[in-house]
Amino acid sequence: MNFGYISFDKEGGELLFTHLSLRAERKSTIITTNLSFEKWEDIFKDPVMTTAIIDRITHKAIAINMNGNSYRLKETQDWLKNNL
Repeated sequence: MNFGYISFDKEGGELLFTHLSLRAERKSTIITTNLSFEKWEDIFKDPVMTTAIIDRITHKAIAINMNGNSYRLKETQDWLKNNL
């Protein structure tokens, strides 16, 4: 699942929380985002639910912070160089 540019309404956030809760310690879940946890409240609009979601997904989790250049930007630059 990937999120970051589309905000969740209250019901959407609650559904995601429920989904993550049901999967907790039973199934693996991979979440990708370009937002730091500090900015997740902007997506979920509810500080309590945001804290609960972060708590659920970080419990016994492995977080991989991948910083680097955008591959999309590199592909675009390469395409422009070869086609213009």
